[in-house]
Amino acid sequence: MKPLYILACAGALLTPLGLAAATHAASDTAPENASPIFGVTIPDGYRKWELIAPALEADPLNELRAVVGNQTAMDAYRQGILPFPDGTILVKLAWKQKQSPEFGPATVPGAATTVQVMVKDSKKYPETGGWGFGRFVNGKPVDQAQHETCWACHQALVKDHDYVFTRYAP
Repeated sequence: MKPLYILACAGALLTPLGLAAATHAASDTAPENASPIFGVTIPDGYRKWELIAPALEADPLNELRAVVGNQTAMDAYRQGILPFPDGTILVKLAWKQKQSPEFGPATVPGAATTVQVMVKDSKKYPETGGWGFGRFVNGKPVDQAQHETCWACHQALVKDHDYVFTRYAP
């Protein structure tokens, strides 16, 4: 197995984003870029958020991933708060793995694959553990069938961690 080298640059502290920045009411007024079922959108400024943890997904996806969080998420991770408070927003970025052209043993990000968003709002999403989900390809939400799979995995595999897979990498 090749060693994995990841260089990540994450913003330091930033102004907390309100929950409204990542969610919209699932109604006729929901923007075109909102996820089906949950009405979640990609939050503005998320690329400046702090890194929670990197991840490597082996076959079949073969992806490099990075999960970032808003200030509410970062505070909860650092203080060990579970369940996560309402207002927590987690964003997972994913890229295909490719070999570095400069350094053969290194794996670097290739083409972007998805941006996935989890928003904690226990009043809005009581049936899914308080979480709303969004999955986006090229900035556009994927179809409803793919969103229906989010909750099933989170519920089955990480119920004891408030339905969140990612652990903080200090």
